[in-house]
Amino acid sequence: MTRDEQAEGRPRERFVTGGGGVRLCVAEYGDAALPTVVLVHGYPDSKEVWSEVADRLADRFHVVLYDVRGHGRSGAPARLRGGFTLEKLTEDFLAVADAVSPDHPVHLVGHDWGSVQGWEFATVRDTEGRISSFTSISGPSLDHFGHWIKRRVRRPTPRRVVQVVGQGAKSWYVYALHTPVLPELAWRGVLGKQWPKLLARAEKLPTDSYPTASLPEDAAHGAWLYRDNVRRRLGSPRPDAYAHVPVQLITPTGDAFLSERLYDDLDRWVPRLTRRTVAAKHWVPRSRPEQLARWIGDFVTSHEYGDPASASVVSAESTAATVLGASGAAAKERFGGQLVLVTGAASGIGRATVFAFAEAGTRVIAVDRDGEGAARTAELARLSGAPDAWPETVDVSDAEAMEKLAARTADLYGVPDVVVNNAGIGLAGSFLDTTPEDWKQVLDVNLWGVIHGCRLFGKLMVERGQGGHIVNTASAAAFQPSRALPAYSTSKAAVLMLSECLRAELAPHGIGVSAICPGLVNTPITRSARFAGVGEEEQEKRRARSARLYGLRNYPPEKVARAILRAVRRDTAVVPVTPEARGARLLSRLSPKALRGLSRIDPPV
Repeated sequence: MTRDEQAEGRPRERFVTGGGGVRLCVAEYGDAALPTVVLVHGYPDSKEVWSEVADRLADRFHVVLYDVRGHGRSGAPARLRGGFTLEKLTEDFLAVADAVSPDHPVHLVGHDWGSVQGWEFATVRDTEGRISSFTSISGPSLDHFGHWIKRRVRRPTPRRVVQVVGQGAKSWYVYALHTPVLPELAWRGVLGKQWPKLLARAEKLPTDSYPTASLPEDAAHGAWLYRDNVRRRLGSPRPDAYAHVPVQLITPTGDAFLSERLYDDLDRWVPRLTRRTVAAKHWVPRSRPEQLARWIGDFVTSHEYGDPASASVVSAESTAATVLGASGAAAKERFGGQLVLVTGAASGIGRATVFAFAEAGTRVIAVDRDGEGAARTAELARLSGAPDAWPETVDVSDAEAMEKLAARTADLYGVPDVVVNNAGIGLAGSFLDTTPEDWKQVLDVNLWGVIHGCRLFGKLMVERGQGGHIVNTASAAAFQPSRALPAYSTSKAAVLMLSECLRAELAPHGIGVSAICPGLVNTPITRSARFAGVGEEEQEKRRARSARLYGLRNYPPEKVARAILRAVRRDTAVVPVTPEARGARLLSRLSPKALRGLSRIDPPV
């Protein structure tokens, strides 16, 4: 490798002799003295599918990619039939591992057929002691798959039948690849030429140098991966296909080829299993390289060096996990390792939301104009499972301050995966008593604060091109008119409509937008709300009565926080929280006239 290549961070390439004398092209990134991570590509890819992930891992690990036999710059077996069996692919992997890390086991990562191979490597005796961990993405073990089918066929239920039929429909391409000659003709003809465009359109991938020029030949050779292995292993799966290494399973929720239900029985085969889900389609190494690199890096680090933070997380879960409750496992699977920013985080719903995401294993940024409150929230979040939790003191109504926050966040922590625009203030009183200054203050925080957060962080998410989610805290007041809350209700109705419009605009970028609409929630906003048109003494009396009313209702902010995480997981557009909010939402659709009648009642505040 030349000095120019080292300066540019380009990989160094060499050839290794695999099983049966096949020459394998191997690319290496980073310092060979660091722990070795081997990334194995799928079909119809070559090792370049991993380039974005490898670049992000190379400063922490010795990263190795290799072209599977018959792909990229690697040679193909002299006889294609029988030349791509999992046994021969295992020989290739061991040859690469021995060449790049002869004295230390490697950490294995596989995508698609790279993951199918990885399951073989992680479960056969020949590789014991050569692998430290395995990360599987979008590719099941053929043995596990075979047992999955047999259990559902032998003991059918309506749900199991639907699962088998559904996966059978998703696997249409497998049948096509078993036909003789036709796949090779298609890939070397029109399909090979059109595939890059089809892939970019279907997966919303960035336009770059991927796939490589060798794609038609790679895909033609790769058809033998299916022909040599699928029917044989599904028909006669190994009975002892137990993983001898810890496994991290990353499941894209939008995978067009593999059902999430395929992994329902995985705990039976993997004693040490960590599950992750990502809101993406099949080609995650290209569409979500940043998220993937973070999960791989954290998993490798925890098993290479031991992770003190992991022990503290387990301890915190057993003693202080009070927000997520029974939904904790699903939240960890979906959000672990992601970056989340929450405004209005010093108290109430904002603080509870920070704690909920912390328990889910995210990195969190707690933002509030109350700097001490934000710092305290971040401190407590570190005890709840987020060793990386940071406070930021910002007034969300200040456009310039918010621009600086967005720039600082991107520079120091990265682009957030989830942004919760939660900061808000309360104002009660009749319209005629509400001054222009009152209106400006409410709209500056409740509406403009949300606009700033959506505009700045939404733009960062779009530019990154890896999806994300924005949550805006509106209110049941957004669809429930009240004579006592004209300014507050107007601001929250605007937030609801902004969220709906933004959801439509950002959907093509894979970015979800949710509006959370709580009803009567017991938070400190009741003790700081203002009442238009009354003196200070009356202000205090009304605040006390309002706080007492909300205290009697006693709906905790932790339930709103759980609703926020659920909304992001399910990509829900509008989420009324509390029974009265759901009732008002339903009434606004079924009988708006009745709701208008209720709005004329003067509340006891």
